[in-house]
Amino acid sequence: MSLAVESRGVTVRVPGKINLELVVGPLREDSYHELATIYHAVGIYDYVTAIEAESWSVEVTGATAEGVPANGTNLALKAAKMLARRFGVEGAVALSIDKNIPVAGGMAGGSADAAAALVACEALWELQLTRDELEPIAAKLGSDVPFLLHGGTAIGSGRGERLAPVLARGELHWVLWVSPEAGLSTPQVYAECDRLREAAGIEVGDPTPSGALVAALRTMHPGEVGAALRNDLQEAAISLRPVLSEVLEAGTTLGAQGAIVSGSGPTVVFLVGTQAEAIDLSVGLAARGPAGDIRRATGPVAGAQVIQSVSPTGPQNFTG
Repeated sequence: MSLAVESRGVTVRVPGKINLELVVGPLREDSYHELATIYHAVGIYDYVTAIEAESWSVEVTGATAEGVPANGTNLALKAAKMLARRFGVEGAVALSIDKNIPVAGGMAGGSADAAAALVACEALWELQLTRDELEPIAAKLGSDVPFLLHGGTAIGSGRGERLAPVLARGELHWVLWVSPEAGLSTPQVYAECDRLREAAGIEVGDPTPSGALVAALRTMHPGEVGAALRNDLQEAAISLRPVLSEVLEAGTTLGAQGAIVSGSGPTVVFLVGTQAEAIDLSVGLAARGPAGDIRRATGPVAGAQVIQSVSPTGPQNFTG
């Protein structure tokens, strides 16, 4: 991505997320479900650039750009406009999104872009806001957006927007299976979860995070973390996309220490012990599992970060 030095611009890198645990409680009056989740940011990134412009616009390119709106419904553009209204910024920006996070894959790609747009525009407009000060705006945009401002590993409550960091030392190695088909609609998956519970006569109580998983994250032992992974939406995602069951079985048979559908799916993530094991599992899945895009990533990683700022005097790089 190149930025013209005649205009000021800021580029932000933002990761996707997986849910190490997603406990879905009852449906609330506002049509959201009460949740207890443990977010985990992983090193698959989108890049969002905000450049000063005479009118608002958004352009989407990259490996996973298909299906992402390039109009006023784009969540990143909504984020930029909301920030401008909140702080009385009169100028507009042209957003450019380079997408690599799976779309409608349970990894919060749209929310990631919204978080990145907030950080990029905050820096561009020199508002001097902290991530904590951006959180109220982020929460209005979506349940996952506040987490992606920060990254790392964190417990989410409410509808997922209330955060508490988790003490987690070291890193985890993941292999991701990304569906070649269209993604799953998050509202549809939640509705299917409700339907399956009602059909089974399941009474849903208030959700609470797992003590076993929080304890396992303190040591980052792959076997212990893998054994504690949980996703209440997994059954619903499999009901809507049965091939996910085959993917989970394939990865487990090939030696993954943990396997789970990410969020509302259909991305499936496998936990392994080392980078070498991640390579072996990737090769095995490509050869024996259902067809899909196989990726490797580590986590936790930082949330939305400015990596380049361009002014009329030239570019400044902040991170690699």
